[in-house]
Amino acid sequence: IVVFLIIAFDLFCFVFLILPLLEQQIVIMLKQIPKVSEWLTKTLWPWLNEHFHIRASIDLDDFRKALLNYLGGSNKITSNIWRMVSHSGMALIQFITALFLIPVLTFYLLCDWDRVTNAASKLLPRASEKNIVKIINACGEVLAAFFRGQLLVMICLGIIYSTGLWIIGLDVGILIGLLAGLLSIVPYLGFTSGILLAAIASLLQFHDWTHLLWIGLVFGIGELAESFVLVPWLVGDRIGLHPIAVIFAVLTGGQLFGFTGVLLAVPASAVIMVFLRNFYEYYLNSYYYSKQKKRVKK
Repeated sequence: IVVFLIIAFDLFCFVFLILPLLEQQIVIMLKQIPKVSEWLTKTLWPWLNEHFHIRASIDLDDFRKALLNYLGGSNKITSNIWRMVSHSGMALIQFITALFLIPVLTFYLLCDWDRVTNAASKLLPRASEKNIVKIINACGEVLAAFFRGQLLVMICLGIIYSTGLWIIGLDVGILIGLLAGLLSIVPYLGFTSGILLAAIASLLQFHDWTHLLWIGLVFGIGELAESFVLVPWLVGDRIGLHPIAVIFAVLTGGQLFGFTGVLLAVPASAVIMVFLRNFYEYYLNSYYYSKQKKRVKK
């Protein structure tokens, strides 16, 4: 009950406190789009064409108009979300029913979880039960460590980035910080996209290079906190993937399955590593590895 009350309080704070603040920053961002388009047209594209012979063009005004039309004339995101939820009486009833059923079903599932797992283990072959349960538990620990730890890392990074950019005085700092924290579920994507967006917003707002150093300091602190504090403390070494393996897994997942593959690349690779470690251990203890060929005397 305490956990669900905390979740409900967090959702309430997000909808009625954070969401209106993000709405204001989205409006500020939309007003900056013509300046971004002008900067791209008059500065970036000519520079790329001069040095790299790359011809490119983009018109962000259509994107701005489409987003404004989506947000509606009142520009009230909260009211639009509530209007979509309560569009019909049946939709509202289904929404309330789902909110009520989710905690109830979760509570009973957690209460009976040991009985479910014990019944499932009795169906396994007796000779292989211990090894199968060992592998399943290892996979569960890896996935739990990744998803629970990564979620907390995303929240902490979002707070660090948003607070730092807000202290600098960036108008859309909270929006960029939360976006960078959200994108950090994909390794290195949140840091790269966040510092790029913050640099562009800083150049358009302050027109100097001094604030870029402060932005680099904010994201540098976030990266150091993620590498040396957040990930070791919240995730630990239970995933056991080398950084090169993480990069390779993300690239392979994106190439094969697109954005979904990028999101699931790291946990899927961690599960595969669990199977490979157990297979390696089994192979070293197997008869095929330890037996020696006997020389046949002629």
